Amino acid sequence: MRMYDIIEKKRDGSELSEEEIRFFIDGYTKGEIPDYQVSALLMTIFFQDMTESERAILTSAMVESGDQIDLSKIEGIKVDKHSTGGVGDTTTLILAPLVASVGVPVAKMSGRGLGHTGGTIDKLESVPGFHVEISNDEFIKLVNQNKVAVIGQSGNLTPADKQLYSLRDVTATVNSIPLIASSIMSKKIASGADAIVLDVKTGAGAFMKDIEEARKLAEAMVSIGNRVGRQTMAVISDMSQPLGNAIGNALEVKEAIDTLHGNGPSDLTELCLTLGSQMVVLAKKAESIEEARSLLEESIANGKAFEQFVTFLESQGGNADVAHHPEKLPQAEFKFELPAKESGTVSSIIADQIGTAAMMLGAGRATKESQIDLAVGLVLHKKVGDTVEKGESLLTIHANSKDVQDVKELLYQSIQLSDQSVEAPTLIYDTVSEG
Repeated sequence: MRMYDIIEKKRDGSELSEEEIRFFIDGYTKGEIPDYQVSALLMTIFFQDMTESERAILTSAMVESGDQIDLSKIEGIKVDKHSTGGVGDTTTLILAPLVASVGVPVAKMSGRGLGHTGGTIDKLESVPGFHVEISNDEFIKLVNQNKVAVIGQSGNLTPADKQLYSLRDVTATVNSIPLIASSIMSKKIASGADAIVLDVKTGAGAFMKDIEEARKLAEAMVSIGNRVGRQTMAVISDMSQPLGNAIGNALEVKEAIDTLHGNGPSDLTELCLTLGSQMVVLAKKAESIEEARSLLEESIANGKAFEQFVTFLESQGGNADVAHHPEKLPQAEFKFELPAKESGTVSSIIADQIGTAAMMLGAGRATKESQIDLAVGLVLHKKVGDTVEKGESLLTIHANSKDVQDVKELLYQSIQLSDQSVEAPTLIYDTVSEG
């Protein structure tokens, strides 16, 4: 078998066989197929697409290129959640203890983040003492004991995906539905979950700006998951404005605590209940979405969800006192208000630019080498559809430097006001499942 023939076949629009896809993934992972030939194949996939069968085979081959996490010793149906990313996306911090509190085992493998703010692990490390460097045996023990634990990503999980992504990044083939879907799903499947709930974002702060493209991605990932034996569904949600009010690591932890107490922002709370209900149903802890939602709402109301969060922090070395006293989380030295220059109604908050402003403060990483400042970030006081008076604060800047003029200028450019009434954007656009 020759790579030349595989490239030619896909170039001409034909479906690749399982043998051909596995030959290319195996050969590239082992260094036997050069970058230039794989680049050519990626470009043919970009233009010719892949069938549902090809996508599933590609994903399976990427999964099998490295380690796979065995969660079989964890009792019950393990349900994972994946978000395609956004600004102020605090859902994992809330969902993990929330669904665990109604008996769903959450064995979460998370990473650090590049971009607007840190990843889930960075956010959790705002809690003094919290650590994710635990053995697989300890990880499994904690999930069986407490129903929830978070561990850092394995160094050799889906090496084929890492190699392909690096190549896609420099060959203008990142934005390809089959390649994005197989990349995301290979990591989720290798992480060992029995079922997967996907939160596919759309809007200015999302990778998929257009709802139809977001739907195509959701359908592609759901199809892959179900074809390889993982019950999978997706929720398509809005990221035209930041989710919740907080953007920044310690600030988001505080917002997660507020939400677990039932005092969180309405959009963040609603999305967590929507995703959590799907997770509970897939774990067979409820027969309907309505029953699952009722269980989750009751767990927030009676304090069990918050208690589960405290247990989770303590079990991984965290100082759980911060859950009761969020002021003990890292605090920025300075706070600056951003007053509205005129009265009106907030008509848009450009999510990705708000995220960039938070990164300029130090809340995120511009490169892998960047150091995150866990204390800094932004807290919105107004969202789209809210009215504001001239001089009223649109948001608070939490900074460790007095020089925030550039940040303020970007924020003013990112928040638009109108003299007309404006409706808040739709939060949940659609759900995608098979069967």
